[in-house]
Amino acid sequence: MGNWHFKPRRPQPPPTNRGDTTESFPLDFTAVEENMDNFMTQVKNLAQSLYPCSAQKLDHDMKLNFLRNTSVTCNDGSPAGYYLKESRGSRRWLIFLEGGWYCFNKENCDSRYETMRRLMSSSKWPQTKTGTGILSPLPEENPHWWNANMVYIPYCSSDVWSGATAKTEQSGYAFMGSLIIQAVVKDLLNKGLDNAKVLLLAGSSAGGTGVLLNVDRVAELLEGLGYAGVQVRGLSDSGWFLDNKQYHHTDCVDAVSCAPTETIKRGIKYWGGVVPERCKQSHEGEEWNCFFGYRVFPSIKSPVFVVQWLFDEAQLTVDNIQLTGQPVQEGQWRYIQNLGTELRNTLKDVPAMFAPACLSHEVITRNYWTDVQVKGTSLPRALHCWDRSLHDNRHNKAPPKGCPVHLIDSCPWPHCNPTCPTIRDQFTGQEMNVIQFLINKPRLKRLQKKDIQQCLRNL
Repeated sequence: MGNWHFKPRRPQPPPTNRGDTTESFPLDFTAVEENMDNFMTQVKNLAQSLYPCSAQKLDHDMKLNFLRNTSVTCNDGSPAGYYLKESRGSRRWLIFLEGGWYCFNKENCDSRYETMRRLMSSSKWPQTKTGTGILSPLPEENPHWWNANMVYIPYCSSDVWSGATAKTEQSGYAFMGSLIIQAVVKDLLNKGLDNAKVLLLAGSSAGGTGVLLNVDRVAELLEGLGYAGVQVRGLSDSGWFLDNKQYHHTDCVDAVSCAPTETIKRGIKYWGGVVPERCKQSHEGEEWNCFFGYRVFPSIKSPVFVVQWLFDEAQLTVDNIQLTGQPVQEGQWRYIQNLGTELRNTLKDVPAMFAPACLSHEVITRNYWTDVQVKGTSLPRALHCWDRSLHDNRHNKAPPKGCPVHLIDSCPWPHCNPTCPTIRDQFTGQEMNVIQFLINKPRLKRLQKKDIQQCLRNL
C-alpha cells in the first residue's frame, strides 16, 4: 500500500460553546486492507499530534440508553436498553448480543431471578460499559473494528433472544428478546444507523445463537423501513450447539442439567419463541430444531461467520461432562473426542468459520481474542479476510489470495492447538495444567507413542 502521509487540517476557530472541548475528526478507514501495522502506527502518530497532553481524555466507554418503546421490557418488566459508543464518520456498526444461558419454566426462572437478577432486570445496570475484544476502541486490541460504532445489548430476556411475549400473570415474566433487538435497531436509525454501510450483528453463547435466530429478521426490518443499502451480516461466537445425547441422562431440573433438546422444547413454548420463517417451514411443528446451528444455518440468507471451539465447555456442561481437574474416565474421554468430531462434521459446509481445537467458551469479547490461531491465521485476520471477500463478491472480484476464511483445526485433542487459552477448573476457576489434563486420560495410555509425543510437542 506504500507509505501513508497525513496533512493535519488547518487550525479551526474555537467553538462558540466554550464548555465543549471535544473536536470530531470524521475518519473512516474501512478501505484499508494491507500493511495494517504501519498504518496503525501512522494513525497513532496522527492522533497524538491532534490531541496534545493537555487535551480532554478520550471517552472510550459505551453509554446506557433505555429503549424509547417502553412496552419492550426485560423479564421483570423493567425497561430494556443498550450501550452505545458512536464513532462519527464511520459507516460501520457492530451490535453485540450478550449471552448468559436461559430459564424455561416458572421455577427455574424464579431461581434465576434470585441469583442472577442482572440477566432478568435492568434495575442495577451501570451507566457505562467498557468494550473489550471486538468491542474495544483500541486498534492494538481490535485491529479491524476499533473505529466502528459499538452497541452492546445486555441480555435480560432469558430466552436465547427469541421471545416475543409480554409479561403475564401465568408466567410472571416477559420474554421479549427478539423484540428487544428490533427496538434497538429502530432507535439506532436516529443515531446514524440510517447512513450505515455495514451492520455486523454479533453475539456470544446464547447471544451467538441469538445471531443465528435474528440476523435475517434484522435485514428484513431495515429493508422494510427503506434501508436496503445497509449490508447486514452475522458473527456467531460459541452459539453453535449440538442436539446430541448426554453422556449421562439426568432429570430436567434446570438449564444446566437438562438435555439441550429438552430445554429448548420446553423453553420455546414458555417464551413464545420466534424462529426464522424459512427454518420454521422446514421444521413445522418442531421449531425447536431452529435453535441448533447446523439445522438453522442452511435457511439463513445473510452472510454469517461462525466462531466455535471444537470442545465447547457449555456444550460439555449440558452433556454432563464436568471438568474438575480430576482424571476423566475413559468413557468421558472418548465422549469428548467424539464431540470434537461431531462438531467438525457439522461445520464442514459453513463457508466462513474459525474453529480451534480448544476447550473453552466464548472468545470475541476476550482481550486474548487476537492470540488464538488456526493454521497460522488469527481470528481478527480471518474476519478481515471475510470482510474483504464479501466486498470483492459485491464487485465481482476474485477473492483475495492468502486470506483464508474457512479455518478448522484437524488435530484431535482438546488443546492440541498451542495457541489455545488457559484451561480452568469449572468450579474453582484455577488454571489446569494441559499436559496433566491429557496424560491423566486412560485412553491416552493405549494410543500410539508418536501421537502422544506430537500432541505434547504442540503444547
